[in-house]
Amino acid sequence: MSHYDTNLDKNEANYIPLTPLTFLKRAKDIYPDYDAVIYENRKYSWVEVYIRAVKFASALTKIGVKKGDTVSFLAFNTPEIFEGHYSVPMTGAVLNTINIRLDAKTIAYILNHSDAKVLVVDRQLHSEVKKALNTLDKKIIIIDIVDKFADQSKCEKIGELEYESFLNTGEEDFDWKMPEDEWQAISLSYTSGTTGNPKGVVYHHRGSYLMSTGSAVAWDMPNRLNFLTIVPMFHCNGWGYPWTVPMLNGRTICLRNIDVKKIFELIDKYNVTHFGGAPIVLNMITSAPESDRKKLKQKVFVLTAGAPPPSIIFKKMRELGFEVMHVYGLTETYGHVTQCAWNESWNKFDEEKQNEIKARQGVRYPNTEGIAVMDPKTMEEVPKDGKTIGEIMIKGNVVMKGYFKDKDATNKAMDGGWFHSGDLAVTHSDGYVKIQDRSKDIIISGGENISSIEIENTLAKHPSVSIAAVVAKPDQKWGEVPCAFIELVKDKPTTEKELISFCKETLAGFKVPKQVVFCQLPKTSTGKIQKFELRKKF
Repeated sequence: MSHYDTNLDKNEANYIPLTPLTFLKRAKDIYPDYDAVIYENRKYSWVEVYIRAVKFASALTKIGVKKGDTVSFLAFNTPEIFEGHYSVPMTGAVLNTINIRLDAKTIAYILNHSDAKVLVVDRQLHSEVKKALNTLDKKIIIIDIVDKFADQSKCEKIGELEYESFLNTGEEDFDWKMPEDEWQAISLSYTSGTTGNPKGVVYHHRGSYLMSTGSAVAWDMPNRLNFLTIVPMFHCNGWGYPWTVPMLNGRTICLRNIDVKKIFELIDKYNVTHFGGAPIVLNMITSAPESDRKKLKQKVFVLTAGAPPPSIIFKKMRELGFEVMHVYGLTETYGHVTQCAWNESWNKFDEEKQNEIKARQGVRYPNTEGIAVMDPKTMEEVPKDGKTIGEIMIKGNVVMKGYFKDKDATNKAMDGGWFHSGDLAVTHSDGYVKIQDRSKDIIISGGENISSIEIENTLAKHPSVSIAAVVAKPDQKWGEVPCAFIELVKDKPTTEKELISFCKETLAGFKVPKQVVFCQLPKTSTGKIQKFELRKKF
């Protein structure tokens, strides 16, 4: 045994489990009176946020919540869900944030499968929640969030307890505990189940801590930034930013609903410096009428993730004063794990080439140990030729613990020592990854693989196209062919013939859509196009 392994053991002085709970404690100690969370006419300092979280944790403990229990939140981006990221794990319990747009059946499934002991819910969501609760054969403690900025016409009482009064039953000096082990679960997030029941993704304290620090480094985030919560805090815990921003003594400005005019107003009022959003949000910003916009006082830094954005969106955002960086990740990886890190040598390229590069998924975050594009059968990396398609594989401390109560799915996802993303991509010679499609979205026409994303990017360059989604349409001769669904820019009509001709200018004939459908595209709450709904039309 080496001397380095002798009398140099872990002890309470030199080893403490990593947890993002320490970020709030530090902010309270060092910046007690600084603004922490702002929502409409409510404003809390760090010491106030800390006290509120501790009191809520104390109140939860009094009603029997303990280590290993699940506390669910169905909430908009308001202070309550921000506080839940601290109060719930302070009890040793696990925070389960649920998508507010889910139907009653799916909400009921999640509450049942997660063994939820408590549900904290915004009263505006009463309709689906009451239906869900009526189907459960167990009792869940319900705590209502009463928000006067909600749509009051849609608000009804759900439970017997109310958030503020319940919080005030807790003790300010409650002796909350840090996790005993950094591998201890901190949150549970359910994937959007498009072909069956959603799977529960379990995060640990260590991964959440490392995601926060890695995000700050990768995005070059400064202290005292002003962060606008556009990404729902129920989605991958808001990409981890309820934990990241306190680490930097940043202000979190809460946005309850996606409203472009409101986004510009909040940017202007609070000097917002950073926000994240799906490409659909960026599209809404660039398409906003002049009357809804405000000229930016400073550059605003934006992360976009989700569906791969068309390259034209980077040009449009830059013209408005936003600097966009593309990132990539999944619920199973705590959010983003790759970034399109900019190389200064690319500044010499023309604008179109630069925008094409910016649309890549890029290279691994500092907190990500491995990203590779592999052949899923041989588990060997594909050539870095920008052409050979493989599956994105990920490994590191920000890969989930696994799927809750689903050993088989966990083992399958982690087969071969890598997490299998299901996303098909190529690797360019410089090592930057570019997604070609989800494995289920690739179109195979006459034996040729067609990337729906390539066609969508082409269509997005047409001045009349607001959003494009391309899926496979069954075809007797070719097996399947591309079909495009289009949302148009207001007051800019076009025709199917014109768009098909536009595609023929740059796409190979077999990639050109054989049909164009004009409609409002179905979307998730985070702005992803629900392609499975479009496929149902065939």
